[in-house]
Amino acid sequence: MKAWISAAVAGALSLSLATSAVAQTKWDMPTPYPDGNFHTINNRQFVDEVAKATGGRLQITIHSNASLLKLPEIKRGVQTGSVQIGEFLVSTLGNEDAVFAFDSVPGLATSYDKAKKLWAAAKPYVAARLEKQGMVLLYSVAWPPQGVYAKKELTALADLKGMKFRAYNPATARFAQILGASPVTIQQAEVPQAFRAGLADAMITSGATGVDTQAWDYLTHYYDAQAFLPQNIVFANKAAFDGLPEADRKAVMAAAEAAEARGWAESEKLNEGFKKTMAEKGIKVAAPTAAMSQELAKVGETMAAEWVEKAGPDGKAIIDAYRK
Repeated sequence: MKAWISAAVAGALSLSLATSAVAQTKWDMPTPYPDGNFHTINNRQFVDEVAKATGGRLQITIHSNASLLKLPEIKRGVQTGSVQIGEFLVSTLGNEDAVFAFDSVPGLATSYDKAKKLWAAAKPYVAARLEKQGMVLLYSVAWPPQGVYAKKELTALADLKGMKFRAYNPATARFAQILGASPVTIQQAEVPQAFRAGLADAMITSGATGVDTQAWDYLTHYYDAQAFLPQNIVFANKAAFDGLPEADRKAVMAAAEAAEARGWAESEKLNEGFKKTMAEKGIKVAAPTAAMSQELAKVGETMAAEWVEKAGPDGKAIIDAYRK
């Protein structure tokens, strides 16, 4: 009798353990940025909150610094389901669909408040495109405003003519072309090596990237142009998301809402500190010259007109809603 009871108890325990194992879902999350980057730190808090809110039923493992997938591979990875969730710079998809480059028009949204307003206008269109491709938008966080870096002093953007200009999306490549520079696509993790090898002479990016890549080791000047605030989005495979219990889906979306608010606040909070750090490390940090500001405005007008034409009715609707 006792042997029978022991066997029954062991069987029940085994079934309970098996059920618990099945109930736990594991997702992989590739991101292009290093562990110290504020986006990665924010993402880690997001996955911790998801794990807590779901009682450990959903465990998300972050693979930082392009260790699992490089930035250009992440969207495809999530779309096909080889990974369940990912983060990338949304404007890198500008050639696929111009709407994805809403955030990279110089001079359109040059402050955090303006960038938030632009995101509110663009979000429904971005979300709809992702959903059509089998993905779910979770949240977006802006990088600090973009400035111009160079290996030498610049008096005007025209000085970039003939230089090799690091581009990270179609918009920054177009920016370089308009100024007569030669765009070279280089991912963030490869920036220091590219500059040291002479593959790049200048770039436009944030103070965050300058600090992440220790820009003081390979260039000398930073001009705080505040041209635009590009955004990263975090998104999930729709089938994987829909396969979660309803309570867990709600937990993910609640954590995503908190991550977006926290990420934007942290980006703005850290912005001045990034520039201070670069200055302390020896980079000459300066405001753009009058000539730079005038040139930037003209480039922005050109790129805004081009973007609206490429983005079509949805692009016009985004601009109209933003300017309302």
